Amino acid sequence: MDKPVLYAMRSSLYSSKARSYLLKQGIEHLERPPGDPRYASEIMPHTGRWILPVLKTAEGEVIQDTVDITDHFDSLMPPERAAHPPIGAHAVLAHVFEMFGSEGLMRPALHFRWNFDEQNMPFVGEDFGRGLVLPGGANTFESTSFDVDLADGVVDVKETRAGISKFAADRMRALTIDFGVNPETIPEIERSYSEFLALFSAHLEVSPYLLGGRPTLGDFAFMGPLYAHLSRDPYPSAIMKREAWPVWRWVERMNSPIPDTGEYGETSTALFPDNGINRTLTDLLAYMGREFADEVVAHMNFIDGYLSEHPDLTEGDIVGGKATRRTLGMVTWDWHDHEVTTHAIPYRILHLQRIQEDFSALSDQDQSELRSIMRDAGLEVLLDIKARRRLARADNREVWGAEQDAVLPG
Repeated sequence: MDKPVLYAMRSSLYSSKARSYLLKQGIEHLERPPGDPRYASEIMPHTGRWILPVLKTAEGEVIQDTVDITDHFDSLMPPERAAHPPIGAHAVLAHVFEMFGSEGLMRPALHFRWNFDEQNMPFVGEDFGRGLVLPGGANTFESTSFDVDLADGVVDVKETRAGISKFAADRMRALTIDFGVNPETIPEIERSYSEFLALFSAHLEVSPYLLGGRPTLGDFAFMGPLYAHLSRDPYPSAIMKREAWPVWRWVERMNSPIPDTGEYGETSTALFPDNGINRTLTDLLAYMGREFADEVVAHMNFIDGYLSEHPDLTEGDIVGGKATRRTLGMVTWDWHDHEVTTHAIPYRILHLQRIQEDFSALSDQDQSELRSIMRDAGLEVLLDIKARRRLARADNREVWGAEQDAVLPG
């Protein structure tokens, strides 16, 4: 029987999340880089864009998004192994951590990769080049979105890899600026990341994973930035090893097909009993409230304003009008006395829907208790905030969903 194939790169943030999930859940699979000609011929017709990661199932189905990939396999897992905890506070918090890991650590990930060329680029350039151009040098980019002037057919492999790497790096440097990384915000980005490392390290001193003895959705989302950029690239790797050994070990553990928890002694794979939330978790949640809640509010206000200005949009319309456009414009908010401007990203609506759907499944008492914890952390807004349309995924694309009543702060 054919195995699933993950199209991914080691240097790709979201690839790291999908790969870790497949490894930890014991799902046999193959991994191919996007430079493999089959990516252009078999994958892009389904996705309509150059994007990673993408999974081709053993049955031939193409699944592009990391959330869709993990949900596809997690629905087949027994409850004691699933990355999505049973309904309860842990299920909601798994989605809260999933959202922050996927979206809230982008600035340090981009800053520490793209602003330290002397240390990083010899490594990152090779990483990009070898994943995008395979031995033999065949030009597999003619049918992709890469606009690179390469010779037809077989070309000089080293030169081609260097050209592709430079092209990709230039695009990512522009994206780094568009995510709010600039000379004014960099000192605060570095301070904030150091605080995160200290808080996550403190939690990992008492637990091998976020919610106990096995990884959940939040752990896999954290792996995106913490593996691909912040533990592999030379400059931030040294920071993590020097300042946050428990985080470094967690990254190793998350890429191991076994529990790899020897330094904790005898451990169980169970989550914290009774949906427990310990002090180190509440400290981490409070950090996320300080760093991320205002950003979510700003994005949702912008998106709702966009929807109000485009009343002609209907359910099923592709977000942005085409598969290659995933943002709607630039949004500005205040972050630690700095004005930050970034792309407005509708995908975040999907994360919020996951949080809110699991929260709505709780009993009234459990809702009240968890709401109190989220309020103390500055994250209560995630339980309620809504734009006037839902978001959905169809044919590996984000599409607008049904209309709903907007719930926006202020």
